[in-house]
Amino acid sequence: MDKNTVIGLLLIGAIFIGFSIYNSPSKEDLSRQKHYRDSITAITELKTKEAAQDVIAKEVAQQNSSLQNETSTSDSIAQIALQQKYGSFYASAIGTNEIYTLENDLLKINISNKGGRISSVQLKKFVTHDSLPLTIGDLDSSQFAFTFHNFNKTMSTSDLYFKPSSKGFSVSGAESKSFNLRAEISANQYLEYVFTLTGNSYLFDFKVNMVGLADVITDKTKIALDWQEKALSTEKYKDGETNATTIYYQFTDDKKTDYLSEMGEKQEHIEKKLNWIGFKKQYFTSVLVSQQGFQKAELKTFPLNSSKKYTKELTAQLELPYSANNLVHYDFSMYVGPNHFQTLNKFDMGFEKQIPLGWGIMGWINRFAVIPVFNFLDSLNWSYGIIILVLTVLIKVVLLPLTYKAYLSTAKMKVLKPEMDEINAKFEKEDPMKKQQAVMELYRKAGVNPLGGCIPMLLQMPILLAMFRFFPASIELRQKSFLWATDLSTYDSIYNLPFTIPFYGDHISLFTLLMTVSTLIYTKMNSSQFSGNAQMESMKWVMYLMPLIFLGVFNNYSSGLSYYYFLANMMTFAQQAAIKRFVNEDEIHRKIQENKKKPVKKSGFQARLEEIAKQAQEKQKVQQQKKK
Repeated sequence: MDKNTVIGLLLIGAIFIGFSIYNSPSKEDLSRQKHYRDSITAITELKTKEAAQDVIAKEVAQQNSSLQNETSTSDSIAQIALQQKYGSFYASAIGTNEIYTLENDLLKINISNKGGRISSVQLKKFVTHDSLPLTIGDLDSSQFAFTFHNFNKTMSTSDLYFKPSSKGFSVSGAESKSFNLRAEISANQYLEYVFTLTGNSYLFDFKVNMVGLADVITDKTKIALDWQEKALSTEKYKDGETNATTIYYQFTDDKKTDYLSEMGEKQEHIEKKLNWIGFKKQYFTSVLVSQQGFQKAELKTFPLNSSKKYTKELTAQLELPYSANNLVHYDFSMYVGPNHFQTLNKFDMGFEKQIPLGWGIMGWINRFAVIPVFNFLDSLNWSYGIIILVLTVLIKVVLLPLTYKAYLSTAKMKVLKPEMDEINAKFEKEDPMKKQQAVMELYRKAGVNPLGGCIPMLLQMPILLAMFRFFPASIELRQKSFLWATDLSTYDSIYNLPFTIPFYGDHISLFTLLMTVSTLIYTKMNSSQFSGNAQMESMKWVMYLMPLIFLGVFNNYSSGLSYYYFLANMMTFAQQAAIKRFVNEDEIHRKIQENKKKPVKKSGFQARLEEIAKQAQEKQKVQQQKKK
């Protein structure tokens, strides 16, 4: 390339560069271009988002439509299932659980709208052994429902939600109010519960009204009331509670009261008509009374030994009379309160029979003698330890004639002991029958009855047994303290053992120890009357054994009872010491010797004893001859 060519190419390049510089955009042009590009991008993104939203909206609409169809189908299936299970009441099977409260000065009643039932009752005047509010029943462990059986179909009110007329109420004094709950089919067709509560009473009314239900609940329907309760443990000694918890009931015809045995699992089918059913615990009870009566009953008790919260499960299935009508009423009343004799007795319905005062003469002694005296002493506002002391003194004064007669007989036997020893020595190798006859002859000549000391003691036994029943059943002693006993209704403990001794327990009751020691001393003091008689000698060891057995039994019993028996023994010692000062054994011996000189007139009883002895002796001789 020559010089001119190079210059030409440079000029052309310069022209291109200059042209590019001349035509390049300014800052304003660049800004306008950027704004234009950003606008185009935003528009593109917006259109894409709107398109996506349209797609999502269409998908959501399709899903909602599908869900609505599924929900509608599900609701239809659920409604059909409810109709099949609850019939015309299916609408009442849907709801939420609520609790309503009725109160008076004594009770706080909690009622659940589900099932329209009483879920629990708080007794305001009482607390548990650990100072918590005392309630009967709870929502999770109780059942109170009407069941309607028609062929193979059964409907229960337990799952129906009742509509209340108010939120509850409280009353006091003599005021009375009613609280209504309804499970409705329509405004003119419903099942209604009416609770009527009066102030200052443990008894309240419970009525059931069936309105316009003749076509729904027909004559072919059997109506039953299912009542179940797991009895809550409220006392210090749970085993004692369990053994005192059972079901009581009263027959309509003869007003006789009966019960299921407290021990173990029990079941009873009753075909006779009943007035009331009582779920009885140790110190409290729930009694359901029906004015129409219960036609039949299936009752069952089941101990819950493994539970720390409950003692027993109580179940009652009660058949009710029914005739289809558009207006059917059932009138019930319910007592929920203490097992206090006067409180139960004032209702005049036999509720007091649930207090185990003993059968026969023991029950009469407690009902007509012990309880009135105890209530009088209680009205003086003394300590219960003092009341038991005064009661013991009064009982010992009443029994003093029998005690004196028993001591006198013991003194006579003591005077005759030397002569009895002579007879035993004389007939030691002879026929035992001859020795027995000689002993009876001595008794007859001396005018002494060998059973004279036993008969007065036997006459005192009903009172001793009556007290055995009275103290453990007395709610008055519940949570009342005396000396080291914090609760006279249950055992006292001066030392808790780190282990459990079979038949004794895991603690040491001082009142029981005092009772046992004093009983052994009493037995030792009176053992002389058993001397000289082989049969009586064997009884002496039984008398020593009994206090040791009672040591184990009473260790878990009411400390008030052990305290009473201890006081009774101590007063017996005092009585014997006093009587001894007025009884001259030398004078007794002189009279016995005089009686021996008098002609003996046999009583019919003595004649029969001798005849029996002769027959036994002859029979023994015949047997010996046969052996030879």
